[in-house]
Amino acid sequence: MSNRWRSALGLLASVTVPLAVGGLGSIPTFSSIPTWYRGLRKPGWTPPERLFGPVWTVLYVLMGISAWLVWRRGLDRRDVRTALGLFAGQLTLNALWSQIFFGMRAPGLALAEILLLWDVLVATVVQFFRIRPAAGLLLLPYLVWTTFATSLNAGVWWLNRGRSED
Repeated sequence: MSNRWRSALGLLASVTVPLAVGGLGSIPTFSSIPTWYRGLRKPGWTPPERLFGPVWTVLYVLMGISAWLVWRRGLDRRDVRTALGLFAGQLTLNALWSQIFFGMRAPGLALAEILLLWDVLVATVVQFFRIRPAAGLLLLPYLVWTTFATSLNAGVWWLNRGRSED
């Protein structure tokens, strides 16, 4: 296989994986929105529900391109393997957050988890910048959105802290 085809397949895989993870996270989300989520008190800065899907789709594509740029530097490099390991960790935490917040209906636990996600994401951004600055830049919208999502999660938890999780 030529390097061009290998690179194209690598890009396809790199974008598909985050999109698939997002798809898995949407399963508990879609089932909880019309029942549980709409009944919660939310901060005044909560965006309309219809905004979340398109934003996350763009962010997952940017994540994939970013990971691909780092991967292209070569898996023989320890810093690349470390950076991609961090990437996998934050992606796992990203998927787990949906399971906790929407699946378990546990905003308090989800808040603790998203703070961990934020830390791992910052470490990922730093590592990506060191290897390929463009890859780090591509993750900045995701970091901004995760910061915003953390504030939303905190607001939902605070405003609903006396309610039962169901």
